Amino acid sequence: MAEIDYYCFPISPFSYLAGRRLEDVAGKHSASITYKPVELMRIFAETGTPPVKDRHPSRQTYRLREIERVAEAEGMPVNLQPHYFPTNPVPVSVAIIAAQEAGGGDVGELLRFFLRATWAEDRDVADDSVVREGLSSCGFDPDLADSGMLSGLETLQRNTEEALKRHVFGSPTYVIGEEVFWGQDRLPHLDAYLAKLA
Repeated sequence: MAEIDYYCFPISPFSYLAGRRLEDVAGKHSASITYKPVELMRIFAETGTPPVKDRHPSRQTYRLREIERVAEAEGMPVNLQPHYFPTNPVPVSVAIIAAQEAGGGDVGELLRFFLRATWAEDRDVADDSVVREGLSSCGFDPDLADSGMLSGLETLQRNTEEALKRHVFGSPTYVIGEEVFWGQDRLPHLDAYLAKLA
């Protein structure tokens, strides 16, 4: 069975726009998914990508237009200027890590809960009540929000170091072995690659 490592950033607009297509592709090919939250700002710093606020105005304008286009094509609601973006991604990253380790719920749905909260519902995913609501609604113990912070932070750092070693430079990125697929628009390529492995 193929294993997909999903290097994710839980407030990424393009991860939001992927919806559940990764899970659909994985299910089609009986592949497993390991969700690996990363410190995207560190990855940007180490791979030479400026934060959004420091990019040329032309790139900033295009990025917003692209988000709008993709959302329209996918029939997804989107707020191009969410009040709580950027926000501190660490609480939700650690919650995702703790949930995956605990099991019993839907990690993909948990990630989508936080992405939707940021990009469609104008909610602050750094707020403890939002984190706990996400955990509970996706089948996890909401008290995971308060436990394992230190080990979760260590895993977050390990994920980031691993991502850099595997040539990840943005999010969403999906990796199978040595094959790297960056961006939600590369999911058809991931689908085709999995088909070749069958």
